[in-house]
Amino acid sequence: MTRAFDTELEAIGQVLAGPWRAPRQMLHHQSYDDHASIHDDATAQMLGFRGGTIEGPTHFSQFAPLGEAVWGERFLAEGCISAHYRNASFAGEEVRAFLEREPGEDHATIWMTKRDGTEVLRGTASVGLSAPPTALDLRLNELPPLDQAVILADLTVGQRTKRIPIRMDMNQHMGALYPFSLDDKLKVITEPSSWYTGAGNPWGRAIIPFEMISVLLQHIARQDGVRVRGPAVGLFADQEISLIKGPLFVGEDYEVEREVVALSGSRRTESYWMRTRVYRPGGSEVIATMLLNHATLKDSYAPYAVEKAALYPMG
Repeated sequence: MTRAFDTELEAIGQVLAGPWRAPRQMLHHQSYDDHASIHDDATAQMLGFRGGTIEGPTHFSQFAPLGEAVWGERFLAEGCISAHYRNASFAGEEVRAFLEREPGEDHATIWMTKRDGTEVLRGTASVGLSAPPTALDLRLNELPPLDQAVILADLTVGQRTKRIPIRMDMNQHMGALYPFSLDDKLKVITEPSSWYTGAGNPWGRAIIPFEMISVLLQHIARQDGVRVRGPAVGLFADQEISLIKGPLFVGEDYEVEREVVALSGSRRTESYWMRTRVYRPGGSEVIATMLLNHATLKDSYAPYAVEKAALYPMG
């Protein structure tokens, strides 16, 4: 059986490094709530960014060959990537993925840098349910609660959605949030693999890449009934994708259920942390999960100051 990736890797002591890559920006035309997103150059520049940002999970593809080199096909069936996004990257910038693992361990530290040393993300990669807590498990336990919510004033921790059916076909356009198909992505993905089309993999079927699992689970976000005040612009600040019972397959029907598991904030943002659980239709066994920190920029919500004064008149 062939290996999943032909990516050339470099061993630097106990660190495994991938090649320098310049991920493609595919969200220039993304829209939600009838407005452009942080991936649009003009919108991003208005909010103080250099330009439209590369979506965070795009970088997960560069870690897939590292995980497979360490744990084999198991990483593509029960692997987990858990990361805190530290700095945005932009079209044309080269980035490099690193993984450091102690021999024999089922978890590792991961990070990604730009050419100038700027760290794009940092977190953990692991396999199996017996691995230690992930980077975001630890981060969730350290979060201070959100104080004086405005954009997220209508959300509560523990709020759940109903089951929503999902599916990703090879040529399926994924909607306004993701205006492209899996086939479009595979033509420009940083780490191509025949396994993504089903050729030579252990399952005999096309599997969905880590970064496109994010698209699959998130493209129906406006159908889940969870509403934040807006229009406002958000970005992904933390993300974890975990496979539990094998890969997710192209052309397969699934169902998802989503839950708000935390609310947090910073000087510039209000964040809600959403855990998405994936099931087979009608099933009760969780086969994959995604934890996503949606950080909404306060400055992008026009009535923020007025509504805050109304909601919290004493302070």
